[in-house]
Amino acid sequence: MRRYIYSGSLTGLPTETFDTIIVGGGLAGIYTALNLPEGVRCLMILKKDGQMSSSWFAQGGIAAVTLKDDNFDLHIRDTLVAGAGQCDETAVRTLVTEGPSHIRRIIEMGVPFDYDESGSLDLGREGGHSTNRIVHSGKDATGRRLVEGLGAILRQRPNITIHENECLTDILTGANGVCGIVTCGHGGQFRRYRTSSLVLCTGGIGRVYRYTTNPATATGDGIAAASRAGAVLKNMEFVQFHPTALALPDVHGQYFLISEAVRGDGGLLYDVNGERIMAGRHPLEDLAPRDIVAREIFKRMRQTGSDKAYLDISYKGADFIKDRFPTIYETCLERGIDITKELIPVVPVQHYFMGGVKTDLDAQTNVPGLYVVGESSCTGVHGANRLASNSLLECLVFGSRCAAHISSTDRGLPGEPDYAPVAGYEPDRVRINDYRERTRKVMSDDGGIIRNGKNLHSGIGRLRHMIDSLSSRRLQNLHHIEVLNMATTGIAVLQGAYARKQSVGAHYREDGDND
Repeated sequence: MRRYIYSGSLTGLPTETFDTIIVGGGLAGIYTALNLPEGVRCLMILKKDGQMSSSWFAQGGIAAVTLKDDNFDLHIRDTLVAGAGQCDETAVRTLVTEGPSHIRRIIEMGVPFDYDESGSLDLGREGGHSTNRIVHSGKDATGRRLVEGLGAILRQRPNITIHENECLTDILTGANGVCGIVTCGHGGQFRRYRTSSLVLCTGGIGRVYRYTTNPATATGDGIAAASRAGAVLKNMEFVQFHPTALALPDVHGQYFLISEAVRGDGGLLYDVNGERIMAGRHPLEDLAPRDIVAREIFKRMRQTGSDKAYLDISYKGADFIKDRFPTIYETCLERGIDITKELIPVVPVQHYFMGGVKTDLDAQTNVPGLYVVGESSCTGVHGANRLASNSLLECLVFGSRCAAHISSTDRGLPGEPDYAPVAGYEPDRVRINDYRERTRKVMSDDGGIIRNGKNLHSGIGRLRHMIDSLSSRRLQNLHHIEVLNMATTGIAVLQGAYARKQSVGAHYREDGDND
């Protein structure tokens, strides 16, 4: 695998210089940018636009301690239990104790959260939580409300420049760490940007799999680029599969999430024969942690020979459902399902990634000047299985800490990169869509909900062959780069899963020690 994807000369590329560059326009990127001083000249690179971030599709809300009968220790305990002993407790405590102040701040900034009749925040409950602590906006449209509201403020900041439709290609490094990036536009145009502070907020890896709730942009670009730049990856085997996605993908192959809040408000899971799936399988039954529920659904589907399970919330009544879950109700209705009267067909799909680029509590990596915030980072807060609604909280807490560290650190002017053009690569003759689908098949077959060593070893070999083939060619456009990033990220997941013999959290080895 070569160090840099771009193989031409940097001389002559359109070049600009910024104090800080943020790659990604979801909540992590937006909130990091908003916390930078207005004197910091910042560039935001968006692969498409803010609506294509995973944050936009987040439904449930943000977990935070806001009531007197809740407390930090309870939230910390719930997070640690869900994380199956793999969390960094210091990171978890930072997340939980600093979270409420950011909720208050974004309320002051104008984000319209939902309130009950008494005027207090309306709090939901989701799987793994011991009490109601999920603040939400627009009932089941929290992510969209956050991205829209905070994004509007962001676009008014004169110090922030936004470039859309560009994909991160390479992180340029030199003797003193980060000194810039190379991007590729949707038309195949390469650009160079100089900076000494780079923040990756590139989201998850969902599109590495065949079935996911993630948008088309989630191809592991930031993780792959950071790895090529020498950043340490951590917990790559911990891939979360959400138990309940609507078993009817849209035309783009994205599966619509049926929020955990539906089960939090009484939704029950059934198999194709009408038998309860979670009854007697866990003390919390349908509100058990996601990894447990997803595996039980998957096993039941295999036992019954069905390609789906069912979720029932209809008994709660039409008025309650339409008021509490307007987005879910309307989306299901558009696809021919009236959830006030019918069961919702659901299937477990890839949803979230607990691994990523290893960072400290200020979002720093081992590469000087490189920061990572959000789903592409691994702070240790999620361990082996993320607790529901802790992801948006992570974006707020560590985005703020990242901005504070950048603001207090003088890295000087960007240096010169250790880059040299490479000649002699084969012209592009690869059928890139074949490579894309082969990668997704390998990951779904060999790195899915239930794994074993034989399949993992085979999958690693197949992805390594694809990476070698792609690396031997001059990659000329965004699609080529994207597929190489998918294979690079995918093989890191499989290697992590192969190395960890024992099942834990979202990582389940049917051939492992599962006592």
